[in-house]
Amino acid sequence: MAQCVQSVQEFIQDSFVPLVAALCSEEAERLTRKNSLSFAELVKPFCRLTSEVHMRDPNNQLHIIKNLKIAVNNIITHPPQPGAIRKLLNDVVSVSQPAEGLVANVITAGDYDLNISDRSVKASVPWYSNWKETLMELNTSTFYSATTPWFESYRECFLQSMPASDHEFLNHYVACMLVVSSSEPEPVEQFLKLSQEQHRIQHSSEYLYPKWFIPNTLKYYVLLHDVSTGEEQRADSIYEEMKQRYGTQGCYLLKINSRVSNRGTDEQIPDPWSQYLQKNTIQNQDCYEDCSYTVISNKNTDHLISDGLDSEIKDGLSNNFKTHPLQLDHPSGSLDSTDYVKATASLQDSKKSNSGTPHGACLTLTDHDRIRQFIQEFTFRGLLPHIEKTIRQLNDQLISRKGLSRSLFSATKKWFSGSKVPEKSINELKNTSGLLYPPEAPELQIRKMADLCFLVQHYELAYSCYHTAKKDFLNDQAMLYAAGALEMAAVSAFLQPGAPRPYPAHYMETAIQTYRDICKNMVLAERCVLLSAEILKSQSKYSEAAALLIRLTSEDSDLRSALLLEQAAHCFINMKSPMVRKFAFHMILAGHRFSKAGQKKHALRCYCQAMQVYKGKGWSLAEDHINFTIGRQSFTLRQLDNAVSAFRHILINDSKQPPAQQGAFLREYLYVYKNVTQLSPDGPLPQLPLPYINSSATRVFFGHDRRPAEGEKQAATHVSLDQEYDSESSQQWKELEEQVVSVINKGIIPSNFQPTQFCLNRYSDNSRFPLAVIEEPVTVEVSFRNPLKVPLLLTDLSLLWKFQPKDFNAKHDGETKELGACDDDMIGAEAIAEFLINSEETKVARLKLFPHQTGELHILGVVYNLGTVQGAVTLDGIDPSIGLQTGKFVSNGLSVRGRQDLEIQGPRLNNTKEEKTSIKYGPDRRLDPIITEEMPLLEVFFINFPTGLLCGEIRKAYVEFVNVSKCPLTTLKVVSKHPEFFTFGGNTAVLTPLSPSASENCSAYKTVVTDPTSVRAALLSSASSVDFGVGTGGQPEVIHVPLPDAVLLPGASVQLPMWLRGPDEEGVHEINFLFYYESIKRHSKMCHRVLRHTAVICTSRSLHIRATVCRSNALEDEEGRGDNMLVFVDVENINTSETGVKEFHIVQVSSNSKHWKLQKSVKISEDKDTKLASRERAKLCFKAVRCKNSEENYTFADIVFGNEQIISSASPCADFFFQSLSSEFKRTHVQSHAHASQRAAKQSFDETVRLIQQCSEVDLNIVVLWKAYVVEDNKQLILEGQHHVALNTVGKEAFSFPQKQELPEMVLLKFFRPENTPVPARPTPEQLSNLIKTSLHYPESFNHSFHQKSLCLVPVTLLLSNCSQAVVDVMIDLRHKTTSPEALEIHGSFTWLGQTQYKLQLKSQEVYSLQLKACFIHTGVYNLGTPRVFAKLVDQVTLFETSQQNSMPALIIINNI
Repeated sequence: MAQCVQSVQEFIQDSFVPLVAALCSEEAERLTRKNSLSFAELVKPFCRLTSEVHMRDPNNQLHIIKNLKIAVNNIITHPPQPGAIRKLLNDVVSVSQPAEGLVANVITAGDYDLNISDRSVKASVPWYSNWKETLMELNTSTFYSATTPWFESYRECFLQSMPASDHEFLNHYVACMLVVSSSEPEPVEQFLKLSQEQHRIQHSSEYLYPKWFIPNTLKYYVLLHDVSTGEEQRADSIYEEMKQRYGTQGCYLLKINSRVSNRGTDEQIPDPWSQYLQKNTIQNQDCYEDCSYTVISNKNTDHLISDGLDSEIKDGLSNNFKTHPLQLDHPSGSLDSTDYVKATASLQDSKKSNSGTPHGACLTLTDHDRIRQFIQEFTFRGLLPHIEKTIRQLNDQLISRKGLSRSLFSATKKWFSGSKVPEKSINELKNTSGLLYPPEAPELQIRKMADLCFLVQHYELAYSCYHTAKKDFLNDQAMLYAAGALEMAAVSAFLQPGAPRPYPAHYMETAIQTYRDICKNMVLAERCVLLSAEILKSQSKYSEAAALLIRLTSEDSDLRSALLLEQAAHCFINMKSPMVRKFAFHMILAGHRFSKAGQKKHALRCYCQAMQVYKGKGWSLAEDHINFTIGRQSFTLRQLDNAVSAFRHILINDSKQPPAQQGAFLREYLYVYKNVTQLSPDGPLPQLPLPYINSSATRVFFGHDRRPAEGEKQAATHVSLDQEYDSESSQQWKELEEQVVSVINKGIIPSNFQPTQFCLNRYSDNSRFPLAVIEEPVTVEVSFRNPLKVPLLLTDLSLLWKFQPKDFNAKHDGETKELGACDDDMIGAEAIAEFLINSEETKVARLKLFPHQTGELHILGVVYNLGTVQGAVTLDGIDPSIGLQTGKFVSNGLSVRGRQDLEIQGPRLNNTKEEKTSIKYGPDRRLDPIITEEMPLLEVFFINFPTGLLCGEIRKAYVEFVNVSKCPLTTLKVVSKHPEFFTFGGNTAVLTPLSPSASENCSAYKTVVTDPTSVRAALLSSASSVDFGVGTGGQPEVIHVPLPDAVLLPGASVQLPMWLRGPDEEGVHEINFLFYYESIKRHSKMCHRVLRHTAVICTSRSLHIRATVCRSNALEDEEGRGDNMLVFVDVENINTSETGVKEFHIVQVSSNSKHWKLQKSVKISEDKDTKLASRERAKLCFKAVRCKNSEENYTFADIVFGNEQIISSASPCADFFFQSLSSEFKRTHVQSHAHASQRAAKQSFDETVRLIQQCSEVDLNIVVLWKAYVVEDNKQLILEGQHHVALNTVGKEAFSFPQKQELPEMVLLKFFRPENTPVPARPTPEQLSNLIKTSLHYPESFNHSFHQKSLCLVPVTLLLSNCSQAVVDVMIDLRHKTTSPEALEIHGSFTWLGQTQYKLQLKSQEVYSLQLKACFIHTGVYNLGTPRVFAKLVDQVTLFETSQQNSMPALIIINNI
């Protein structure tokens, strides 16, 4: 049980006190009414004696009485009605509520800190975030005991309101005060009248109530004197007359009202009455005057308070008791809880007004002392002597009647030591509760004596008498009497000083069982339980006390059951090992019974206290039940905020409730919420808990939605909310934009550059304020999730925003415009009429704003009506809302308007040390766009844009540029990572003129018809790379779009041709185009705009080309120049037949270089037209010669295999060549840059090495142009294309697309320190071998007659050609011998005659002829390629000398004739 203010001994002593009746004259009542008090109320605060009292027991032993209290009550001649008592108890409990801010009502149990005061309403609910801190502040010591003053008030009122019964005398009056005013004309006569009235009430059969202890009741005569108005001499004289008539022990002069009531006086007199006075107490005489009640016979007096009425009837009782008791038995109907709340409120108001009336206004502190002295005199001189005398008389009567020789007190031991009759069990006893004893019966005299002894704290004698009476009653099977004796015997045994015997709990259990089961008297059973539980609690027997309290809970009284369950819960929490969950469970039960009893506040408090235990433990269903009940009770008590919060918590938890229950919870919440909003319709919109909003998943899109494709027109893909975010792709777009901005700003990116972000999400960089353009929509995608199993219907869904107009060209700012949801002239908002979210569904809503003015926009959240769908949950659990279309479902009419804020937490900062050691988050400004001035808006459409190409295929398409804004745009550029994929044509030839044959075949090339019979010689032309945008110093990825007049006016459109070339590698290619454009007028916020397009091209295999260049052995060409080369081109058809390609025709091979050109084709086969079917390969050979030096222009040489020449120096052939050239240069530049980083510690190349390397370098590019014949849908199509091969080094094979490099094998890691010693760069042997070109001129066969001359001399010419641009020293050594035996077997041995070593000096590009003689001694085949040639640059040492060997053997046949 909860901690009580009183100890158990004080509680029991105050529960059973001597009762004194008060009978006052009207004049006396008038005097006391000056103080707003009746006489009984006047003396009430002074009825406890402040000193010890002595009296003697029947054995003449002195007995000390401590802390004695008496009760003075007005005489009420009608017994209290059960309904009235229930109403009184209900009011007492409802008025007694926990005080706000009580510190002491916190109890620590195990890991729990439980707040038992009214703060538990805050401490328990889940939305109260600081409850733990609050409790820790309160909990300054380790243990607090919880108090329940409502229970103590109930218990006190219950015990005081118990009607007197015939089976016991504790509630019978022992004495009667007769009070008369001294101002009456004949006070003595008035005393006589009052005495007769008292005698009539006690002894007349007309009055059965109240009950009197003994026939000869003590009468005490009190003369009340008003000091302020009365004559003191007259009062004294009357009092003297009274003393002579009644004796000094039987009368008293009480002087009161020493001052005139004056509220304005400064003197503050204490008011001891307020704590005792309650409205409509049973003892209040006024309530029962003029009442007419049905007389109830003696037989039924034991059952006056059978607490069997329903709680609704109890709640419905009127505040006064002037209703006939039989009218209480009307049929029980449901009571509106709000009416009860109003009634309770009115009761509290009346209590406040009552307490606001000052009591004792005419009394001084001296008067207080006089009243206190009066009570003491009455007790000392009147009451206690009377009780002592009565006890002696009863003792003597009992001794004489029993025929005993000694007093009952001395014979106690004999009775106890004698043979005991075994007590019968309750079940064996007959139902004899109706047995009545006559008033003079000896058994009742024993009980009367026991009660008198108990009242004056003589517990030992009382126990003896109760024990004796108990035996007699049990023998007579008078069970009601026996139960009463057992009850008081147990209490007496407990209260005996020194505790001579243990507390007989079984006495109490037997008494409770008898009252409840046999006598059917729940009131007496309840008194037993209250007493016994308090005694058990004092002995720390909390488990037994709890069991006792729970046992008495029943359906007949909800209030009693609630209070007892609550006390049982406190027993569980007060155990040595607190049982916290049992505490919580029984608090829930108590709360339920409080609710049934109409005690809504107490019910709410119980549920809140239990919630402290259940919350956060994963018991979601229990939490839901508690929160639901808290919500309902709070709503009933008009605590609407608490109600909304409780229902909110049910909905936002991951509920495990079935759909029907969740739907009920939601409807309750909406109903409560609607009531809240109706109280303050003009207040701010409150926050709604449903549906969940994933704020971090909010996406913001700036701009119009993408247009769909129209026929052959395909709009630029741009950006849309339907696309998934790709960080890699986003980075690519950012780099492309930086690239073009850098080109526009002459290689510098401005400091205020802000990459364009069309769609902001959780992954994008949201640290800056995004820019939006006026009159262009801002779309916010909000992600909703419905956690419930019932669908939610959102209506009138729109964005909530705040706007601050600003003119960015002016210096001043405008005023802040708050929440302009209706200001369509500034910001237009689009609302979604109906938005259905099915059960447990995640769904996004896209809401738009249309800014009409520049400024700062802040998107705060969403506003909507939350409702449910009618008939959303069926009985079989099928959700019919699945598949409902928008506009087809019907709301159930219950919806509330509210808002949810979009609060997005920025990324965690992790840059500085301070940020790493603490938790800090950066800003996220995606919802705070800046609305800028009007800007041009470009739309791009692609016409006849292919989706599939062959590798290297050329296709012509058209691009349409449309300006859909009201501003002209300029500086239109396109940037791509793959500039080799497309071209808009060169600067000189924007449009390709169509030749007749080209128009016939729809060729994309510029062609000229040629004579097919002519020799395949090269047709020359030239072009500058500047004409095609290459070599201008800019980045080749940034391409200028040639707009007419360089401006696109508002509403204008232009179509431009675009040539496409399929990438060299097969597969699917995503090629990004970024179109960049600016406004003619410069803006402060937004300088440019971009448009994105991603083209997806699927390429198939076509041709694979490999080419090799080698020096020709013919040192001189037709023109006498000694520098020419052979170019071998190997073409293979690697196309698979799946693509429908029938065959490829090689129509032309072109070369482009600044230094070399193809001269003619070397015929390998007689077939003029080169056709390649699948997997076929063709080998072509061409002769290349040096062209005249032209540092600026490229020389284009076309060798035509068909009947028309494709002019390779025009668009689009030259475009793609130059673009491939730049991409090839970029790739090699990146590789060389990577290698250069490794050579950082080495010296740069020496000039000598560079000269030697130049000898083996070739700058020759081959373009192979082809046609492919494709059969598609029974139609033959002709496709055309081109491949590029870049020849850089003599003898090194080059490919049309880079070969895949095999991954190196995994090797063990080696850890070593790199040496920093620079290694001098050396040319490779291959490079050195190309320094000098050698050639032997000799007859292939030589006839000699060895019979005539044994030595055969053959003249041989050695030609030496200097391939470098420098002077070279050459040394020829003829002494070389072949040492390998294999060589000796194949080639015979011979000897060079003459000078064996020559030293020559060759100038740049010089050809030198050296005459040699070879000597043979017999026939055979000989290899003349034995001379060793050494070369070095003139100004260098022989460090770089190496042998110049011929690449092939020089064989000569010596014949004998």
